Amino acid sequence: MENNQADYLEKAEGTGVCKKTSIGGQALIEGLMMLGPDKQSIAVRNSDGEIVLTVKDRPSFANRFNIPFLRGIVRLVTQLKTGVGAISYSADIAMQDEKTSEDKKKSRFDQFADRHPQLVMGFTLVFSIALSVAIFILLPSALTDLIRKVTGFGSGQQKGGMALALSFIEGFVRIAIFIMYLWLASLSKDIKRVWMFHGSEHKTIAAYEAGLPLTVENVRPMSRFHPRCGTSFLFLVMIISILAFAVVGRYALWINIVIRLALLPLVTGISYEIIKLAGTYDNALTRVISKPGLALQRLTTAEPEDDMLEVAISAMNAVIPEDPDSDRW
Repeated sequence: MENNQADYLEKAEGTGVCKKTSIGGQALIEGLMMLGPDKQSIAVRNSDGEIVLTVKDRPSFANRFNIPFLRGIVRLVTQLKTGVGAISYSADIAMQDEKTSEDKKKSRFDQFADRHPQLVMGFTLVFSIALSVAIFILLPSALTDLIRKVTGFGSGQQKGGMALALSFIEGFVRIAIFIMYLWLASLSKDIKRVWMFHGSEHKTIAAYEAGLPLTVENVRPMSRFHPRCGTSFLFLVMIISILAFAVVGRYALWINIVIRLALLPLVTGISYEIIKLAGTYDNALTRVISKPGLALQRLTTAEPEDDMLEVAISAMNAVIPEDPDSDRW
């Protein structure tokens, strides 16, 4: 079994034998969502120990919208919307027994949520985005402004080398907050299980890319780290933002925040294209691009249990296309 992982790693480093798939996923509560070229699946293990599998056609809008530098933000927003719904669905399945026993004790909010699930999901998505903006854009910019004032780096508008230096400081602050956020999340037992399902997703995709039959025995020895993971994408967004924010200079705090929000779609689009290229080619440069994301996956993945691998395999099998070329990266 150890040779399976060695073979995959060797292929992934550039022999060209390994198939790179566009199939990706998202860890959920006691389950996984997998997104194939045509289908999307959600596999969740319920409280009875059974795997509940849901498969449906994948919305084609994101795939049709294939304009470079715009497709990244479209696919990100689409997956965010899909992901929020999938998390809610997985929680319902995983905790169905608890919900059944509490049905008679539902609050007015729970009753409202049952009647208007789309509205609640939309609110959850907006709230999640707002919270992310507050933590990863507003807070780093405010802290950098504070550092500038305390250290006497200057005041008012900043351009050139000073703007670059402050952008690097802001970038490092943002990365530090992100890593701290992931580390604190990892302390939760529930989140730890989500990380384990994340690891099972990577292992299953690795086995599929290596051309192995998807069995627990074949999937188990695979690496839980994968170069084309969303973690790598998020880290790259932070790196690209350092350079983008330096170009426009620094102004008053509220102007800086508006500029960063306005540039976020552009930064996201550029980052997606770089990840796309890095996933297409295997060379020293692309491996350097992938390394920080792989390192961060030590926080966002964990070794899964065999029953988690079974869930991942179930979700993966449901989205593998009949045409083997349709899911090539």
